[in-house]
Amino acid sequence: MRNQSLESLDHTPRAVLAIGTDYAPGTMLETHSHRRAQFLYGATGLMEVGTDDGAWVVPPHSGVWIPAGKPHRVRMVGVSTRSLYIEPAAAPRRGTLCEVLAVSALLRHLLIEATDLPALYDKRGRDGLLMDLTLQEVGRAEALPFFAPLPSDERLAALCIEFLHRPDVRISPIAWARQLHQSERTFSRYFRAQTGMSFLEWRGQACLLWAMAQLAMGQPVTTVALQLGYDSPGAFSTMFRRKLGNNPSTFHP
Repeated sequence: MRNQSLESLDHTPRAVLAIGTDYAPGTMLETHSHRRAQFLYGATGLMEVGTDDGAWVVPPHSGVWIPAGKPHRVRMVGVSTRSLYIEPAAAPRRGTLCEVLAVSALLRHLLIEATDLPALYDKRGRDGLLMDLTLQEVGRAEALPFFAPLPSDERLAALCIEFLHRPDVRISPIAWARQLHQSERTFSRYFRAQTGMSFLEWRGQACLLWAMAQLAMGQPVTTVALQLGYDSPGAFSTMFRRKLGNNPSTFHP
């Protein structure tokens, strides 16, 4: 099924529905939720996903798991998607948070095949077996660390959200501590308690997510490096390779 709305198919008596959708570059899906759980795979391009829990970046050939009923927003950067919509009782993952998942070669081919099936596919035949195997592969997929959590404290969350939109590797924890009228030591403890990460770990992750999105939109490596506050493109590229194992240029469209 291609470019069909979930609303028109949601109550189809099948545990899994597979829909392929093509999005124009820059498409923003404002905050919404689904009755079914969703596995959203970007066959091309890059997706940015946000919830009240934090922000994820989903690079090409990866997918994002979205639990049933989870409010989320998605920005598409040149994306053609393959989505599975799964009845909650059949969901192969049980967490309450979104997850970016690695998509194996097998899972990628299964997703492509699944979107060619009709809504009322034969549950007892080859189509049903294909869907069952697809669910198994989603359940065993490796989670990837493309996530920057958001704290529950409103003042700290506001600083984090602003940083996600305008990251800078030069920002120090003492700068935020002063804005919150805390000592650096108190701030460091509080930040870890709120996010599960140190400030420096979170800062690096947020910068990486922003860089991946900018590169996917075609921004030159040098421009991205300088906008993040790196002294040179080489220093940025070294960080990128250390985190992801690839050169920044691999994320260019």
